[in-house]
Amino acid sequence: MITLYHTPLSINSRRVWVTLIEKGLDFELKEVNLTGDQFKPEFLALNPFHHIPVLVDGDNTLIESFAMLDYLEAKYPSPALMPPQPEAIARVRMVQMVTLNELLPATLPLTMKHLFGKDDPDAVAKAYEKAAVVFKFWAQQLGENDFFGGQQISLADIVSGTVAAWFPEMGLSLADYPALEAWRQRLMDRPAWQQSQCSQAELETFKARMQGRRPGQ
Repeated sequence: MITLYHTPLSINSRRVWVTLIEKGLDFELKEVNLTGDQFKPEFLALNPFHHIPVLVDGDNTLIESFAMLDYLEAKYPSPALMPPQPEAIARVRMVQMVTLNELLPATLPLTMKHLFGKDDPDAVAKAYEKAAVVFKFWAQQLGENDFFGGQQISLADIVSGTVAAWFPEMGLSLADYPALEAWRQRLMDRPAWQQSQCSQAELETFKARMQGRRPGQ
């Protein structure tokens, strides 16, 4: 049995969770409460760096979500989430790494504003500008395809899509990029995204805790 140690609001966790569902694998979810569970000896035995996700598959214990995605694709190759063509593989990897290295750092001020209640207007304005650069790149890579890997969903869509799922909460819109907006909706309609979506109550509780208030205030 595969076990995923996760927390529902984590983008890093969700990309692995979605991959497990998309591949149709049997797995168990174990939620880690990040108010202290990550420092307990039993969890540190799995990950000495005390962060999630952690994937346990038999005798294999993995940390780092991108390593987990590659592992799952290699060990459980059907259905494939990596296209076979060299140019398509490169496109998948580029979208993955641009999402990780460019979009997530660029949009940190938006996360701080909308989830943590900490507003820096100059930083927020720059975040929107940097996000637009990524969106243009995404649109170029998507072209007329349904997904970044072609007509079938790929790891690039999972990595970028689990970030795009948060766009409404981050104050980001794809209205100027209709092909991307259609792509995002295509993902949000998939069972894997619907099954792994955190509840509104979980989101509000998290936001309240981060902003130092009670839920509902």
